[in-house]
Amino acid sequence: MLARKSIIPEEFGLPGLASRLPRKPVFRDRVNKARFIAKNGSCNLAHKNIREQGRFLQDVFTTLVDLKWRFTLVIFTTTFVSSWLLFAMSWWLVAFAHGDMDPARKNETHCVTDVESFISAFLFSIEVQVTIGFGGRMITEHCLAAITVLILQNIVGLIINAVMLGCIFMKTAQSNRRAETLIFSRHAVIAVRNNRLCFMIRIGDLRKSMIIGATVRLQVVRKTTTPEGEMIPIHQIDVQTESAVASNSLFLLAPLIICHVIDKNSPLYDLSAMELQCSDLEVIVILEGVVETTGITTQARTSYVSEEIQWGHRFVPIVTEEEGVYSVDYSKFGNTVKVSTPSCSARELDEKPYILIQTLQKSELSHQNSLRKRNSMRRNNSMRKGGGSLRRNNSGLVPPKVQFFTPTEGGQSLNAVT
Repeated sequence: MLARKSIIPEEFGLPGLASRLPRKPVFRDRVNKARFIAKNGSCNLAHKNIREQGRFLQDVFTTLVDLKWRFTLVIFTTTFVSSWLLFAMSWWLVAFAHGDMDPARKNETHCVTDVESFISAFLFSIEVQVTIGFGGRMITEHCLAAITVLILQNIVGLIINAVMLGCIFMKTAQSNRRAETLIFSRHAVIAVRNNRLCFMIRIGDLRKSMIIGATVRLQVVRKTTTPEGEMIPIHQIDVQTESAVASNSLFLLAPLIICHVIDKNSPLYDLSAMELQCSDLEVIVILEGVVETTGITTQARTSYVSEEIQWGHRFVPIVTEEEGVYSVDYSKFGNTVKVSTPSCSARELDEKPYILIQTLQKSELSHQNSLRKRNSMRRNNSMRKGGGSLRRNNSGLVPPKVQFFTPTEGGQSLNAVT
């Protein structure tokens, strides 16, 4: 049995109408991925299956500096105690070979005086290496072996002191300690500046000692696939800033706003407000410079994922002039205010300039309307205050009541009319 045809033509049915409707792009939810750089600047990277572990021993000093404090202190203590024990054994062998521990030779010349046991040899080893010199034990000129051991222990002790104390000094004066006082805004913003769509962040220095030759670099990290099908999990793309284009270092005296113009060379050129929230990119910010007080190069890092980039916001001003002094309010360091910004991509703005013009006109109209409302509210408040004071001032000027009397027909009674 044949199927009965529908009265409505197929092109006007629901499937036909749905096929002809313009389809909007469907954005998939962004999959949460690990950050490459944490907010505090630490690298979220784990090294596994390193077979050439001996390379770390070739650079012992850097390895000791990179170790954690507890391991460094353990190595520091173990090194000194081991050297004391090693040379204590040497002094005990010298005294034993020369016969200093023999009671029968008590009155004869000794290599080291008052070394009669291993404990006394250990105490003498500490005195020699640390140069305490209590004076109870000492070597004599009659034993060449003792003089040789004394020279060797002094040389080895100086080397150990130089390496371990240098390691402790470098750990306490590391550049990342200075980077703790270099701060970044919690969020990045995208807004229109000088008629161009810009990506902006704010940086600041909490110390009065400046960072000499400070430079800021931006990198966009994202997972990409080449035309040949090669998948690159961490593709780093350099992003130019206004300071980098001018090839001048930053004068980081007060908090600055770092601006990146989103042009055709920017990796953010094709991203709109909605596409940005669904993307998996990460913007890394690197601030480098020389510490003025120590002369050590320092580096501070942070990153911004798509959830931390606010589209259509601008940083509020935090620098004011108070009594001839510029004051910085760090409580508003990361505060932003919403401004009129097209939600389309920078490419679309370049192809359709009227979108930006319409947005700016709407922003100007809304600003004028808000000013009118504000002025009218002030005028109404002033009129209310003025009317209340006028009523209060005229309350004592109420005219007295006047009575008018009209005669009646009989002429005898009068009616009072007020």
